[in-house]
Amino acid sequence: MAPSPRHRINAAIVGVGNCASSLVQGIAHYQNGGANEQIGLMHWDLGGYRPSDIQVVAAWDVDRRKVGRDVNEAIFAKPNCTATFCDHVPETGAKVRMGKILDGYGEHMEGYPDDRTFLLADAAEPEKDEVIQALVDSEADVLLNYLPVGSQKATEFYAECALEAGVALVNNMPVFIASDPEWARRFEEAGVPIIGDDIKAQLGATIVHRVLTDLFKKRGVKLERTYQLNTGGNTDFLNMANHARLASKKVSKTEAVQSVAQRRLDDENIHVGPSDYVAWQNDNKVCFLRMEGQLFGGVPMNLELRLSVEDSPNSAGVAIDMIRCAKLAKDRGIGGAILPAAAWFCKHPPVQMTDDEAYVAVEEFIRGELVKH
Repeated sequence: MAPSPRHRINAAIVGVGNCASSLVQGIAHYQNGGANEQIGLMHWDLGGYRPSDIQVVAAWDVDRRKVGRDVNEAIFAKPNCTATFCDHVPETGAKVRMGKILDGYGEHMEGYPDDRTFLLADAAEPEKDEVIQALVDSEADVLLNYLPVGSQKATEFYAECALEAGVALVNNMPVFIASDPEWARRFEEAGVPIIGDDIKAQLGATIVHRVLTDLFKKRGVKLERTYQLNTGGNTDFLNMANHARLASKKVSKTEAVQSVAQRRLDDENIHVGPSDYVAWQNDNKVCFLRMEGQLFGGVPMNLELRLSVEDSPNSAGVAIDMIRCAKLAKDRGIGGAILPAAAWFCKHPPVQMTDDEAYVAVEEFIRGELVKH
């Protein structure tokens, strides 16, 4: 299938935090092409779409330092603390609207310094019809969900809005929408694409852990036990300091590793998940990974790895492709969960594949040779 004619992709964003900041900075960074196009992108041209074809047309947040400001200013407002790699982001024309709070705010975040936590705006929260109308009026193609971990009700609220507005949904966080059969059925019946759930960073802890687990399997090494401990100092880690908000995140990250193991490990032999909030790390995420196993003859071995990444640009390197895949699906009239894209880009897709399989499948999907699986 020939690439589609290039035109704009109108993106709407829920949650103008660090991940959104890196994404919007990235869109501006890659506007100029040239040397930039060689660094940090899995695809410069994806199905006829380039990063510069994405424009932000609507956004929602609940922090008073962001609501009412143009997205190009809001992405640099506190408590955002990610790296500034593009400080000349042009005005988008999209003002951040007051969002629906529901369970998107954890009360345990009260009492921290203002620069570290959310400060709720006192503006009126929108009703569903208002969000739907804003999506329609802005002619949004894709809605990106960047709500905090544990925002079950809030995520479902915006998923309903996307569904009714006919806007493709990219679910970057671990509330299970694409991987929930009932939600997936509803998106398919409505002819609306969805890619999710829980974004897998470009080169983060999960993808590295998966690749090494798959390597153990391919090389005949018995994996006996493993842990992945992560620390960071952004609002994502502060939010997850309340372990009651972590249930779906732990399921998502653990299943991403279990699904490529030669045999599933007993629960007591695998620990994968955010571990602690360290304020001075800001958006830097540090992963401590350990894997223990048996080589030829049952001889023991172990592997330890430390990975340090700026968390949000690591996410944006994947989101920029998810947006374009969602738009391709919409262009082609494909609704429901886009399985190849979900398997390659997400920790908890509807159908788990090995990363080798998912890579082949998503490349076939981009070329138009494969529709869903």
